Formats: sequence, C-alpha cells, structure tokens
Amino acid sequence: MAIVINGSGTVTGLSVGGLPDGTVDAGTLATDSVTAAKIATNSVDSAELIDGAVDDSHMASIKGRKNMIINGAMQIDQRATSKTGVTSSGYHTLDRWKLDNSGLGTFTMSRSADAPSGFYSSLKMDCTTAYGSAGGDDFNAIHQDLEAYDGVSLGYGTSDAKSLTVSFWVKCSQTGTLQFNLLHYASSTRQISATYTINAANTWEKKTITFAGDTSQASDNDNSKGLVFEWFLASGTGRTSGGSPQTSWGAYALTKRNAGSTISIGDSTSDTWQITGVQAEIGATATDFEHRSYGEELALCHRYYCRTVTNVNHEVGTGLYFSGSHMSCFVNLPVPMRTNPTMSYSGPTNGWKIWRNGGSDAFTSFNLDQINGINSRVTLYNNSQVSGTAGMAGYVRSDSSNCILEFIAEL
Repeated sequence: MAIVINGSGTVTGLSVGGLPDGTVDAGTLATDSVTAAKIATNSVDSAELIDGAVDDSHMASIKGRKNMIINGAMQIDQRATSKTGVTSSGYHTLDRWKLDNSGLGTFTMSRSADAPSGFYSSLKMDCTTAYGSAGGDDFNAIHQDLEAYDGVSLGYGTSDAKSLTVSFWVKCSQTGTLQFNLLHYASSTRQISATYTINAANTWEKKTITFAGDTSQASDNDNSKGLVFEWFLASGTGRTSGGSPQTSWGAYALTKRNAGSTISIGDSTSDTWQITGVQAEIGATATDFEHRSYGEELALCHRYYCRTVTNVNHEVGTGLYFSGSHMSCFVNLPVPMRTNPTMSYSGPTNGWKIWRNGGSDAFTSFNLDQINGINSRVTLYNNSQVSGTAGMAGYVRSDSSNCILEFIAEL
C-alpha cells in the first residue's frame, strides 16, 4: 500500500528497507541537506552512489590515495634505525625525513617504538649535547620535500586553488609553541606558516593545520622540488626577528621562518621531540590517517633512495668482461627513480668480489659508468684487481655483511 503525502509533512516509523529503490532521488534532497558529518564510516559503497550524488568534498573518508606525505607512519629506515652524534644536515635515518641543522646541538636521531595508539613507530630527536647560544644564522628543522608533480592537484596559481590540511601526532619534552612552515617552490619561493601548541610535556598530542590554497603562483609540473613541509625545532635571531609568522601566502621571508616559536629543542640534554602519523591532504578537513602497506611505502621511498645492505654471498648484479681488466655489471633498480641517481658504496678490504669461470677477483672500487632511472651499469676496471677474459660472464657478490651499495635521487 502506497503512502501519499499532500503538502508538507513528516513520515516517521519507517524501518530499514521501508523505502524502495528510487524513492529518494536528487530532487528530493534539499541542497546541502546531506553533509560529510552525517555519512557514517563505510555506510556508502560504490554501488549505492549515483552520478553526482557525492562530490569530492564528501569523499575524503572513503577514497584512497589521499596522503601526499611519504613514510608518514615512520616505517621505512633504509639508512639506519638510529644514528648518534648527529650535528649536520642530511638524511640520517628514516626515509624522506631530512634534518637541517646548523650548529644547534647534537642529537640521536632514531626510529622509536614509542608511538600513539594505532602507530608502531615515530621519528625521535633526542638532544645529547646542548648548544650554548644560537648564532643569528643557526637553525634546526625537520622537513619533507615533495617533487612538484605531487602538488599539481592542488590547483595553485588559479582562483580555484585548494586548501591543504596537515595533521600529525607530536610528543615534546617542553610545553609552548613551535612553528610549522609550508614552502612552495616554482618560479619563486613562497611561504605560509602556522604555530602549534605543546599543551602537555612528554604526551602524544594530535595537531591539525589547514592552509588556504596559493592562488598567486602555479606549481611546476616536473620532478623538481615543489612543496616543503617544515617543522622548526630551534633557530637564531636570523629566523625569528620578523615579528610574527606569515599566516597567509606571500614571498619567502627568512626572518619569519621561526618567529612564532616560544621554545627551542636542543638547548638542554633533556630535550626530546617526536612525530608520527603525518598526513597532508586536499581540503579543509583532517581525516583518519591513510595506512599503506610496508611494501607500498618502501616502493615510494625507493623513488628517492635505494640501498642494498648485503649479507655474505649476496649477488648484486651480473655482467661481462669487455677486456681482461674491464668488467661491466648491470644493476637493476627496484623502481624508476626520480632522476638519474648518484651512487655511493662502501665495504671492507676484499669485501666485494667478481665471480667468474675459473675463480674470483676481490676489489674495493666501483665506477659508475652509465645510469638512468630504471637501471645502472657499474663498470669495474682496475688492472690490479680485475682479471678475466674478454667475453667472459660473471657476477658481483659480497663476501662481507658490511658491504653497502646505494643509489640516491633525493630532492
């Protein structure tokens, strides 16, 4: 029996399944009557959506690939799980997380097992030698650089430039405020900043920061540096004298890079700072962290850095002898890298060997001959170390657990 309502009114008491398919269509729902807050998690599947029923602003919680940050859960540490005595800038432990440090303390930088519920690891900065006084140009910051390709979807440089929301968990030994900066590299460098508050010492707290879109400068569409996410830990007056943080998009302002911080990490050996669960997503709302599998996260990191830490009898690649003292070994990289990488290697005396018919040759030096983003040709030529026969095949193998071969294409 059909229920008919003439005029306006309200029908109550209908159970689930009480409305047949097609009863409620787009014309039945008033504009903006269904909001993201009213849609329960997993309550809508793809079969229930008609074209145009839910737009991008309502899909944040049910669509994937939303997190622009790589290794935000601090899972991947190809270089090292922990490194002591850190005083210089560089990638020391966790992949894609770089320290910029110029004279402000000595740290142990590590992947710590201390993390908030739902996470396994965090990046930890533990001050082991405090700095005395900060010089004007001294600074200390943690950042992640994204290549320009990954920021194009924000629509920067247009009137429709999208908001970007950054969320993260942080734990700090001091209370007060610290500054976060978003830098946009393209035809010029632009900057927008915000502060976040540490309310309770040594306690995990979740922070959320939303930035308006940059309508003034378009992003490059290439593999150069695009967006930089930067957490300041300490600095001298050269980065604090600007008076206050730059809270709207504008030209790069060095004196405002750390103008909003009230605490400094590194002026005491009791100082610690930790972070995990870092997410950057399009829109003005922070959604649940996007957990990716370990293998997927590792592949994303391999685009920028690939390290082979070898065990005894670990084969690196195969090749052939062009002459008795010239052997080329072909090493396949796991994923296409951001750009043609540089190569670094290390190992003990006689740690590396070429195995061939009739014996092996121990050697200590690699020469990078040709390389692209997919594979490399490592040429080994040293008359005192390589001794084979032209046309002979062979392979490179380690005879030590301390042999390292790495390819680097960081921003």
